[in-house]
Amino acid sequence: MTRTTFALLGLLLAANIATAAEPAARVELSQKGQLLDRVAAIVNDDVVTVSELDDQVAVISQRLAEARTPLPAADVLRKQVLDRLIVQEVQLQRARKIGLKVGDEQLNAALTDVAQRNNMSLADLPRALAAQGIDYAGYRENMRKEIALTGLRQRDVIAKINVTPRELEQFIERKKKLPSETTEYNVSHILIAVAQDATQAQVDDAAKRAQDIYDRARGTEDFGRLAIAYSTSQTALEGGALGWRKGPELPTFLAEEIVKLKPGGVSAPMRTPSGFHLIKLNQTRSIEGDMVVEQNHARHILIRPNELQDDATVKQRLNDIRAKVLKGEDFAAFASSLSADPGSAVAGGDLGWNGPGTFVPEFEATLAKLKEDEISEPIRTQFGWHLIQLLGRRKFDTTEEAARQRAFSQLRESKADEETELWLRRLRDDAFVDTLI
Repeated sequence: MTRTTFALLGLLLAANIATAAEPAARVELSQKGQLLDRVAAIVNDDVVTVSELDDQVAVISQRLAEARTPLPAADVLRKQVLDRLIVQEVQLQRARKIGLKVGDEQLNAALTDVAQRNNMSLADLPRALAAQGIDYAGYRENMRKEIALTGLRQRDVIAKINVTPRELEQFIERKKKLPSETTEYNVSHILIAVAQDATQAQVDDAAKRAQDIYDRARGTEDFGRLAIAYSTSQTALEGGALGWRKGPELPTFLAEEIVKLKPGGVSAPMRTPSGFHLIKLNQTRSIEGDMVVEQNHARHILIRPNELQDDATVKQRLNDIRAKVLKGEDFAAFASSLSADPGSAVAGGDLGWNGPGTFVPEFEATLAKLKEDEISEPIRTQFGWHLIQLLGRRKFDTTEEAARQRAFSQLRESKADEETELWLRRLRDDAFVDTLI
């Protein structure tokens, strides 16, 4: 699960007002003659309200000011924030359509994680948020939405990324020319999107805009400000910041340019299926990795809640399976026939040997507490409910096999950014959107 901290609050959606509205030059949400809110945009059968927009503009403006990132013109920032809220609303509608729900138990587990990482208990969290002027009820719902969006991306994008043996071999060869795994790069990014069905004139126009931004970025203008004003990437309102990443974890087309840049340098526009990209290398730093890691060999059964079986039903079902396995029935047989994880179900739920950082935090935390052959109680993650059995532990040298596993994970991650942008663009293009301000 995405590790949410208080600093990420500005990225979360405000609670939606689900009142229906009709298109007009000025659409209002009212009750008994009293104005409740105005509509900023109609998105399919729901709306983004002006109050949501105002709240997010204020939060993002404050965050950018604290980061000393120059702000673009007020109308430009407002448009970028509205575009982000529209895309988030489209995603939330998609999540509701496929029945992706975040129950209170999963939400409370995520909030407990936030509290613990801020050295407090869950009971102390409302008071700590109130001290920062943050409403706890709103924070809970924002967190629920963030978890849903993370699960949606995992389902619709990450789970569908395929890495063939040939791609892996080619990637391992390319890694020799890519930035080192022992170096991390702080990178910022601008995307000028191009629709898949764009005409040549539209492509040429996007190329011209990308070149103009490149010329301005190489001059005196701030890259972050240009990203906020013009980028269509999901990182636009963070000034295009991708944060610190190891070289192989960057999308391949970016990594190949990174090695040519010195800190402060900006790349010329690069064309990919999603559009034209510019990157700026902000900083680099060296890191040291452990030569020996502890690996766990585990297997699991995953069952997802749906409209026919809620969280309580799924949890009880896994408890029943656990009781049967403890009495001698075959764990692998249950995994093969019931698990919703297609990658491991065919192997009786076997996940193989994996090191730290492979699984989501809730899964890894549970795994760390198990003794060999012990079976966990059912646990909830963004993917559903799991029953986990630890089969063994070992200290493992970072040999060629481990390097190949890292390469596989890095290749998936490098594909994920580009595939996510394309997926979001398709969702946005397929939605009915009417902007009213």
